Amino acid sequence: MLMALGQFVFQLPDLAYHELRRSTAWRHPGNSRVGAREARQYVGPGEDTITLSGVLVPEIAGKRLSLTTLRTMADTGDAYALVDGTGNVLGAWVIDHLQEGATYFTPDGVPRRTEFTISLARTDDGRVQSAPPGHDNLTGTVNNGSAMQGYA
Repeated sequence: MLMALGQFVFQLPDLAYHELRRSTAWRHPGNSRVGAREARQYVGPGEDTITLSGVLVPEIAGKRLSLTTLRTMADTGDAYALVDGTGNVLGAWVIDHLQEGATYFTPDGVPRRTEFTISLARTDDGRVQSAPPGHDNLTGTVNNGSAMQGYA
């Protein structure tokens, strides 16, 4: 396991990324002063983003359904716990952006290679949704079985 976003696991059999970039900011607004530099005050954490990039080649490793699953998760607007492969909990994250580009098509129009980029944004930890889309978080029952496709 490379990383898990909620119940979705980034791993070779499903979807693996080859690059991870993280950008973290802190807020220090400034007030203008006469004859001096701006006075700055720390007011809290700023934006925290993670970008995962990779290549999906279903004939070798990965499933095309994995990108559909991530889109379904993003459509809910929920935040998901992000845990790295060593068990380090990185907090609550939302899927902010998903981009893909397909090449090397079969005669049926199915791509043999899909490059993807997923952008995650940190949010308040209280917004974490632990259940996958279509799953009732309180009772543990499935509301729509078709939404569960692609979960390991």
